[in-house]
Amino acid sequence: MQVEIRGAEKLSFRERQVVTLKEMGYSTEKIAAKLKLSPSSVATLYNRARSKGYQVVIVIPGQNLGLFDPEDEEEVGE
Repeated sequence: MQVEIRGAEKLSFRERQVVTLKEMGYSTEKIAAKLKLSPSSVATLYNRARSKGYQVVIVIPGQNLGLFDPEDEEEVGE
């Protein structure tokens, strides 16, 4: 699985860290402890990032979902 943040260039380094962890499901408290910030700073960074607009895209290869065999992928291009 690959996670891509579209619009990440609009975000500061700290905002990217917070967004990544938040989108992975971490709580504000866990993010604060991990980044050595206060929970209110994490909330501020996350809200600021959201106001700048970004989009999270998760790319999951078909074989990871059990939908395709390697030979099936060759047929898609035909």
